[in-house]
Amino acid sequence: MRSPVDRLLAGGQSIDSEAKHTVGEYLSHLEQRMSENKDTVDKYMDGFRRSDHGQILSCLTDDVEWEIPGAFQVRGKEAFDNEIENEAFVGRPDITVTRLTEENDIVVAEGSVRAQKKDGQPLKLRFCDVFVMQAGKIQRLISYLMEVK
Repeated sequence: MRSPVDRLLAGGQSIDSEAKHTVGEYLSHLEQRMSENKDTVDKYMDGFRRSDHGQILSCLTDDVEWEIPGAFQVRGKEAFDNEIENEAFVGRPDITVTRLTEENDIVVAEGSVRAQKKDGQPLKLRFCDVFVMQAGKIQRLISYLMEVK
């Protein structure tokens, strides 16, 4: 199996050993950073599953912004914290992530949520969350939600 550096050079390009080492370090840094971002999103989702405000908030930058188009937009950890749980629901949500994709400092999570309304009716949603990351934390989140009947 060829290294990421060798794959970059496929096609007859050449590079000196010092530059190859620098490119290799850069790619290694990117791979490490990408897994750090995904780990943060996993921790964030787990916090929601457990209704653990502290865990969720630890994944956010101080100036975090959360938007659900057509529903609300909040800025800052305190405002975010106020939206974590909704009084119209009971219990904890059942969140399933079916796909987690990352490019640079953007992580996209797709999946489904099942929750129980206070009136006893279930709520089923499909979601696509777009996370803008900064230094391994969530700086901005746009949540696209669609109810499934």
